[in-house]
Amino acid sequence: MRNSAVHAVRRGVLCALTVYLLSAAAPPAPTATPAATPPATPAPAAGPREASRIPFAERYSTVQHGGIVRAANSAISCRSADGAACTSARTGSGTGARAANHDFDMFYTDVDKDPNTYNSTRAELRVPKGATVSYARLYWGGNLRVGEQKPSKDNGRVLVAEPGGAYKQVLADSLIGHRVVGGADAYQASADVTPLVRASGPGMYTVAQLNVAMGKSGVGAWGGWTLVVAYEKDDAPLRRIALWDGFESFDAEHHSGHVDFGEMRVPAGGSGLLGVVAYDGDSGITGDSLKVVTNAAGPNSASRRDKGVSLTNKSNKSGDVMNSSITDAGSSQIKRQPAYANNLGYDSDVFDLKAAFSRGGDRFGVRFGTGRDSVWLGAFFVEAEARH
Repeated sequence: MRNSAVHAVRRGVLCALTVYLLSAAAPPAPTATPAATPPATPAPAAGPREASRIPFAERYSTVQHGGIVRAANSAISCRSADGAACTSARTGSGTGARAANHDFDMFYTDVDKDPNTYNSTRAELRVPKGATVSYARLYWGGNLRVGEQKPSKDNGRVLVAEPGGAYKQVLADSLIGHRVVGGADAYQASADVTPLVRASGPGMYTVAQLNVAMGKSGVGAWGGWTLVVAYEKDDAPLRRIALWDGFESFDAEHHSGHVDFGEMRVPAGGSGLLGVVAYDGDSGITGDSLKVVTNAAGPNSASRRDKGVSLTNKSNKSGDVMNSSITDAGSSQIKRQPAYANNLGYDSDVFDLKAAFSRGGDRFGVRFGTGRDSVWLGAFFVEAEARH
């Protein structure tokens, strides 16, 4: 999205999220006979609540022999009928290397040939052979207002099919980020899918019926999903694994923020990976950056004010890190259907942390900034070699 007026509120302290369940039962009607009284119908439990902003907080953390993997894809793209311009944008070639979602009339991507779904995409989850899934969480989100307006009541529901399986409904199980501002109606939802992934293992996962609007506007259409999975494997290195999520937006006016992951003791020269889930970052709109800060002892410490180490690679260039790519340490060779280089408004990237960990550290944080682009951040996941 080109310079939308997204007014992000100031970052607060990290908060724990609480899900409220409401229930009620009507008392039985008085009766003068021993005849059975039909039980009262309990009021339905309230669905997940929504908030316009969710400060980043830890969702899952462990230290174990293992690692973290993910599968991801976008749910919407330019129309094939747009011809060479759309093809160039999808492949990231020629003038398409600077193409953005607001340049096109966007339409749903639907690969499953199921007449009951209007969007569906697939991606491979590469859980190592012999590993046990410890935790799995699915994130999905998009823009509900483009050429059409999608109802927000469907934000907390998607369909998921495991490798070789049929669709199963997945419902959001915690607070949904949902904000209407600057021409966008943006949201992110998530759900714990550990039992499904643990039973199904590696392979191609399909996500369908993601609530996202099609059409063309100055903001543009965008949406996608990411499945993040922590695994345990006896012969893998000892690693700290963490997953953080929230819902924050940044633009030219409110252009920077910091997420402190807290204590994370990493040996000098240690290995690690950082994953990022973000919405509406555009290829060719420069000024955005992603940096890792280690040894950040607190919000006012000198190390917290350090510049940090920039995370870039061949697919995520300096100054244009959130560029609608789905990559692993710079490689786009991830099995997906479809597998566009430019996902026109959806990022799910994994960065190598070797340079950031060259001197080791006791704490770990991420600093994000943007200049002309507007970006919504949804999740971070970390795999870092643990200090013995």
